[in-house]
Amino acid sequence: MTLFEELKWRGLIDNITSPELEKELNEGELTFYIGTDPTADSMHIGHYSSLLTARRLKEAGHHPIMLVGGATGFIGDPKASGEREMLTKETLTHNYECLSKQMEELFGFQMVNNLDWTKDISVIDFLREYGKHFNINTMINKDTVKRRLETGISYTEFSYMILQSLDFLHLYETYDCRLQIGGQDQWGNITSGLDLIRKKHGTDVKCYGLTMPLITKSDGTKFGKSESGTVWLDKNKTSAYALYQFLLNTEDAKVIEFLKRLTFLSKEEIESLEQSVKTEPHKRLAQKALAGEVVETLHGQEELNKALKITDCFFKGNIQELDKAELKDALANFEKRPVENGLTLVDVLVNAHIASSKREARELINGGSIQINGEKVHDLSTVIQKEHAICDNCTLIKKGKRNYFVIELA
Repeated sequence: MTLFEELKWRGLIDNITSPELEKELNEGELTFYIGTDPTADSMHIGHYSSLLTARRLKEAGHHPIMLVGGATGFIGDPKASGEREMLTKETLTHNYECLSKQMEELFGFQMVNNLDWTKDISVIDFLREYGKHFNINTMINKDTVKRRLETGISYTEFSYMILQSLDFLHLYETYDCRLQIGGQDQWGNITSGLDLIRKKHGTDVKCYGLTMPLITKSDGTKFGKSESGTVWLDKNKTSAYALYQFLLNTEDAKVIEFLKRLTFLSKEEIESLEQSVKTEPHKRLAQKALAGEVVETLHGQEELNKALKITDCFFKGNIQELDKAELKDALANFEKRPVENGLTLVDVLVNAHIASSKREARELINGGSIQINGEKVHDLSTVIQKEHAICDNCTLIKKGKRNYFVIELA
């Protein structure tokens, strides 16, 4: 397969601005950029598909530039639900520094900050040199802006399109950057940047845009959220184990799509895993491959080994084999169920909604179906106290073969 054919097969192309881009991608050595605003101090797993696309282009001989929007972050990209909360300068600076470090360590991309070329532009220059090239009728017909017209949009967010267009123009003039890639929701911003370049440098300029489909779950919700919150690429915010578990729980209907978009596994390997989903779904081979590939790519073999060890210990019920750090990683992935200190185990099971009634709680204990921190409990009079906590006032209760619950003692 050519590079373009592989991107299509992997489901990584939503739209392109010109059919000429296919040849450029297959044969050329394009400088291209992908951007993000520093709205948080880490990227999350929802960004990962786009970042891997940039890496795929890099490995095919193209040159990536990672733009972190120190300037556009002050403004906020319009979203359909309403105005963004404006972040402080201190927060944006912190986030920018964290993102820059993260992207350099994970992907090795050249980093730029659009604050460097926008901070000294005067209002008059902004309006005369750039604003003059933007037609209001065109701007209000861009998808996100159009959806905001009924509820209202500030001039600040409305002007984001102009500010981001300056990025493509500057990178074209400075680095001969001729391609911008982004999620499908960035189509309007990308085409506006192309229009500005052509108005400044002529219509024969060979610059392009490529958008990628947003990655979602089967119900259409954004990919990257779990019960415990956002799944971050920073292992200090989301541990390798938590990331592994998030991906291991991928539904069968989506796992092959995610394997194509989130891993470098070959077409043959993915087709083999696709067959396993159909013939032996209980083995979850595709989910294990997805989780293993992503964790190893992001955090390395050592972190993957830790995640596999924790997973294996929980599956077999051997949590005593885990050290305190591994236990902390594991428990962070669970919902904490607060209960009062000093209650009997029967009351704890009911109050934490592990058993539906005291009768069921007693039956579970008498039947040997309850473990506390890996030890079976048969005594109905057992009292759960802080001495039972194995990590941060938390106690692990296992019901049956595989159902774990974390209770937090008040």
